Amino acid sequence: MKRYINYSIIYAVLALVGGVFYREFTKMNGYTAWTSLSVVHTHYFILGMMFFLILGLVSFNVNFKSNRAVLFYNVGLNLTAIMLVVRGIVQVLDLNIVSAVISGIAGIGHIILGVSLILILLDIKKSV
Repeated sequence: MKRYINYSIIYAVLALVGGVFYREFTKMNGYTAWTSLSVVHTHYFILGMMFFLILGLVSFNVNFKSNRAVLFYNVGLNLTAIMLVVRGIVQVLDLNIVSAVISGIAGIGHIILGVSLILILLDIKKSV
């Protein structure tokens, strides 16, 4: 349980850093249109902090141990968030970079995130 609460704290800090970076980076560059930087904050708050808070509460009441699935979840979430930051920086700076590569890597992050979420839910079901 303590490990999940620690993950929750780390993701809360990353969410706050992501929100501040979005606000300051777009302001510094005079960018006013929508950018994917704006969703890094919410991804880390909901998929990071809230998810691990709930998982901590579940593990408190159920003998739940899913180290591998949680590791993959962390990898998928961070890969997705990193690619959101990369895409946002490319948008703000108007760089001519192939968007398909960024989308492909972000898609892999989403796939890892989705599969690991299902594995975690199945592990919870097995533990109940």
